[in-house]
Amino acid sequence: MSQPIKTEQTKPTGRIELFDGNGQRKYLTGEERQRFHDAARRQTSYEVMTFCLFLYWTGCRISEALAILRSRVDFESKAVTIESLKKRRKGVFRQVPLPEAFLRELDQVHRLKKPKRGEKRQDWLLWEWSRRTATRRVEEVMAAAGIDGIHATAKGLRHAFAIECLQKGIPLNLASKWLGHASLTTTAIYANALGEEERMIAARLWNK
Repeated sequence: MSQPIKTEQTKPTGRIELFDGNGQRKYLTGEERQRFHDAARRQTSYEVMTFCLFLYWTGCRISEALAILRSRVDFESKAVTIESLKKRRKGVFRQVPLPEAFLRELDQVHRLKKPKRGEKRQDWLLWEWSRRTATRRVEEVMAAAGIDGIHATAKGLRHAFAIECLQKGIPLNLASKWLGHASLTTTAIYANALGEEERMIAARLWNK
C-alpha cells in the first residue's frame, strides 16, 4: 500500500507586506500622513493629540507607545526611549529623536518635569489606556482626516513613517534603528512604495 505524499508546510515569514491580497495598499501616502497630523492637532483632547502625534513622529507600534514610561522621555538628548516589544527577549530598547516643539507639548500636557505631589515621575505611563481605547482614538482621528480603508490604522501610519524616512533620504540603518527592525532587509522593503520621485520619473513617459 502506497504511503500518502507529505507536503511541506510553509511557515509564515513575518515579512512586511505593503499590499493585501486584493492589491489594496496598507500604508498611508505622504499626503494622508500630513492630514492625519493636522487632524490630530485639531483634537480637543490633548492626550489624544499627543498620542497620535507620538505615533506620527516615532513610527512606533501602538503597544510600544502604551508602554512608554514618562521617565523615558529624555529632554537632554531630545529623544524618547522605546522598548522594542516584538523581540524574542525583553529589555531591548531604542532611542528615537523627537522635535523640540513636540517635546514641549508632551511636557505641557503630561507634566513631565513637574510630577504631581506624592508621585514619582518614573512610575507613570504616558497614556494609561487599553489597547482597544488607543486603537479607537487613532481610528477616530483617521476618520476626522478623511482617511478610509485598510490603511487607516496605526500600522498604516507606521508604514508611512518608514516610507517617508527612506524617501527623505534617511540612511537605511537609522530608519531601521528607529523602527526597531532586526534586519536592514526588513526596512528596505519600504523602498518599494511608490513615491513622488518615482512619479516624476514616470511622467517622462507621459510628456510628448
